[in-house]
Amino acid sequence: MTDTTDRYTFDEDDVVVTHEKSYAAGVPAVLVSLRRGLEQMGPVRTARTLFKLNQRDGFDCPGCAWPETPGHRKHAEFCENGAKAVAEEATTRKIGPPFFAEHSVAELLGKTEFWLGQQGRLTHPMVLLPGGTHYEPIGWDAAFAMIAGELRALGSPDEAVFYTSGRTSNEAAFVYQLMIRAFGTNNLPDCSNMCHESSGSALVETIGIGKGSVTVPDIENADLILIAGQNPGTNHPRMLSTLEKAKGNGAKVIAINPLPEAGLLRFKDPQKVHGVVGNGVQIADEFLQIRIGGDQALFQGLGRLLLEEEDRNPGTVIDRDFIDRHTAGFDDYAAAIRRVDLDTVVQATGLTLEQIQQTADALIASKKTIICWAMGLTQHTHGVATIQDAVNLLLLQGMIGKPGAGVCPVRGHSNVQGDRTMGIWEKMPEPFLTALDTEFGIRSPRRHGWDAVDSIRAMRDGKASVFVGMGGNFVSATPDTDTTEAALRNCALTVQVSTKLNRSHLVTGRTGLILPSLGRTDKDVQSGRKQQVSVEDSMSVVHLSRGSLPPASEHLRSEVAIVCGIAQALFGPDHPVPWQEFAADYDRIRDCIARVVPGFADFNRKVRAPDGFALPHPPRDERRFDTSTGKANFTVNVLSWLPVPAGKLILQTMRSHDQYNTTIYGLDDRYRGVKGGRRVLFINTDDLAVLGFTDGDRVDLVSEWTTPDGTVEERRADDFRLVPYPTPVGNAAAYYPETNPLIPLDHVAAVSNTPVSKAVLIRLERRP
Repeated sequence: MTDTTDRYTFDEDDVVVTHEKSYAAGVPAVLVSLRRGLEQMGPVRTARTLFKLNQRDGFDCPGCAWPETPGHRKHAEFCENGAKAVAEEATTRKIGPPFFAEHSVAELLGKTEFWLGQQGRLTHPMVLLPGGTHYEPIGWDAAFAMIAGELRALGSPDEAVFYTSGRTSNEAAFVYQLMIRAFGTNNLPDCSNMCHESSGSALVETIGIGKGSVTVPDIENADLILIAGQNPGTNHPRMLSTLEKAKGNGAKVIAINPLPEAGLLRFKDPQKVHGVVGNGVQIADEFLQIRIGGDQALFQGLGRLLLEEEDRNPGTVIDRDFIDRHTAGFDDYAAAIRRVDLDTVVQATGLTLEQIQQTADALIASKKTIICWAMGLTQHTHGVATIQDAVNLLLLQGMIGKPGAGVCPVRGHSNVQGDRTMGIWEKMPEPFLTALDTEFGIRSPRRHGWDAVDSIRAMRDGKASVFVGMGGNFVSATPDTDTTEAALRNCALTVQVSTKLNRSHLVTGRTGLILPSLGRTDKDVQSGRKQQVSVEDSMSVVHLSRGSLPPASEHLRSEVAIVCGIAQALFGPDHPVPWQEFAADYDRIRDCIARVVPGFADFNRKVRAPDGFALPHPPRDERRFDTSTGKANFTVNVLSWLPVPAGKLILQTMRSHDQYNTTIYGLDDRYRGVKGGRRVLFINTDDLAVLGFTDGDRVDLVSEWTTPDGTVEERRADDFRLVPYPTPVGNAAAYYPETNPLIPLDHVAAVSNTPVSKAVLIRLERRP
């Protein structure tokens, strides 16, 4: 990394590659957390924030949504990446009008995401006027009037797109979707469309609710935990403490993943002696290094083996009482799964039949089984079917609605699940819309809106001309970067509600607005009273979050205040929704949520309990399944997998250990042995030899996608360093957003419309 004119510029030629780590966390995690905190916040602010993080009287982590163990919070209830997320948000660095006067948009477009994020907190509303080269300051009232004017000038409300990132609070999400539906559209794309939409689609059909069915105590007391397509060491590090406790209680853990991630191998808890001076705890008892896209084949193969063992020993494997009383479709599933060819399963997974049989034996021996998963399952064309086949396995043995067993889709961003609960979805069900209309005297539209992929298509095709982003970094979070950027530039107005600078602020419509907001760590005072917001963790527990730091600027506004300000300008003073009261007192919002959203009755009282409250989950709580059949549904799915053509590779995009979603904290992927750069391609040594490359060669990546009409489309991402790594033969991995340009907009999962980011067919071209 160079340190000449700017410490946050770097040269990818300086990247250093060592060996991957065999454990996660430990003393290095503590040292990195402290160093990042001191760099960004200084010693006093670091201590003030980190010891309020995830505490009952503090604020919820702006990173992942993993919950705390109820009633057992540690004094330091955070992980390395949580500490990095807080340092990013609570930084003392600031950028205001002088920064934008100095740097043109064209100049900033040449900077990396890392450089942009390191400049500091946004302090003033800014506008890029048509034909302008630099952002200029704008007052809040003028900004709200500009947005309202553009929205009112549309031919139809459906010509506007309203995006939401996962970090938005319940209160902000509720008023945001309320404003959008009062305006007249359901165009509510969100970050779930890119990640766990496949999970929700699969679970709603099979168990009747698109949320996981387990709690932290369930995981801690399970007999068997399958972790598929997930890297907890980087993406949900606090999960490792839960798994450590499960191991102490006798659980067996089987990791199913293309890469041998450090967090799935061994965990060294820096708050325990054995995590500092000892070897820590082995997490995975078995590591199944599966080929990319082979998980569905594994689940189907396991289903066949379980049924065959039940044939040999009736009454010992499957739970006939549960199946007969609580499920539908078993006979069709059983008939189909018995026809699964195990030789095909072996070929699709890259595993041996012995490994698959051992996993089946572990399932048979277990009385309490949990299956956890993340993007490695969801971001495939057959992602929904893969998750349904995982659910089939659990239904066979009655593992839904019993302690220590169930489904665990591990959600990413904090409150991404809460946003959906609050109505951030383009297809909210009729009972929600009816309750919303009754509460506020509005008429919500019923026609389904656009998700993220369809919104990009609409902007690209001139069907939408206003884009509003409530947080996040839409340009860098979405697929097909060139297409997405062209779509946004096709708009009349783009609006970004943000805390930090990112690339989405630089890819604008004819007019661009940046509206700076408070973050999780900031004290939120409205009408002289300190406010508190709520969030829902990945296990459906809702609790309060209270920021305590002085805001970076007196010009910042909360997300709630920003939404209510836009709404007042858009609808005028006689609108039936009390926007001004909402902005002044968030308890008023929660009172309305209590009457509209199921499970939130008496919201203001329950959320003030020390650990909040758990939302009802019918399959878990009552073994009640609100599906089309009134029962949990077995599903029959066609087996899909990904053969690798000669001379090609299947690429999965992924995070570095030094990033969270599109936020780049640094340039070191400590667990994978990469330091000082991001444009690297992890590749098996056998593939290096077959393709005629060596360690350190620089290549361009070219993706190849065959459209439904048979046309082959190519996309490029240039200049990647080859890094030998223990991936399955034929498979490779690289970081996003650098590889997002390779992902076709129209290459999506069936049913969920999720971009296929984990199965990109590529070839390598040597750099000249």
